[in-house]
Amino acid sequence: MLRSLAIAVSLALTVPAQAVEPLAPAGAPASAFPKPDRPVAEIIAPLWASEAQRDKVDEVGQVARLMGIAPGQTVADIGAGSGYYTTRLAERVGPRGHVFAEDVTPRYLADLTARLARAKLGNVTVVRGEPHDPRLSPGSLDAALLVHMYHEISQPYGLLHNLAAAMKPGGRVGIVDADAIPSRHGTPPALLRCELSAAGYREIGFSVLEGGVGYLAIFEAPAPAARPDPSSITPCTDGATRTGQR
Repeated sequence: MLRSLAIAVSLALTVPAQAVEPLAPAGAPASAFPKPDRPVAEIIAPLWASEAQRDKVDEVGQVARLMGIAPGQTVADIGAGSGYYTTRLAERVGPRGHVFAEDVTPRYLADLTARLARAKLGNVTVVRGEPHDPRLSPGSLDAALLVHMYHEISQPYGLLHNLAAAMKPGGRVGIVDADAIPSRHGTPPALLRCELSAAGYREIGFSVLEGGVGYLAIFEAPAPAARPDPSSITPCTDGATRTGQR
């Protein structure tokens, strides 16, 4: 009896993950872009710090205010993980807004689907992406957030190129990360700026967040037609890792 119940629970959690699909056809392939000239950190957990710790310093509130995220907007949580940002953004954009929770790890997608079902959040769509392509619908997003995961992106130029196609004109991309070398699960701001600029993005804001939760860099995504040709992108040099800084 207990074994049957365990199997039933397991199936209930895995079926939604199998149903999670990309929302758009594949964009430019990873092979079209140069590899980053820096280490890529391993994906080790869906949450980098406890939700209570992050709520104590109002991490999501700080980011949402600086990003100008408001009711009625459509936002993507890229690398949504446990859904910490997803659930709070869903409340902020309200019933007339929408959140796309994207990830590439099947287990995270399964757990996130179950969490959203328990929370009864009807304005969230879970999306299965690829490491170089979030597979989101063209021109659908007012804003996108990449939180404590940029250093884990194996093909940042491809991801940024394909993400730009999903942004509305003037769409904002916010990156939250630690000021540390990628092997220590962070991204030096200078390296971040170089990689985003190489992909055609324009920096429009930078803030150190209160409470020791990292920095927020905000960029305006290029129009699809204005994106650099993948073959023209020159990888940025990770000087901080080479010199052993941080």
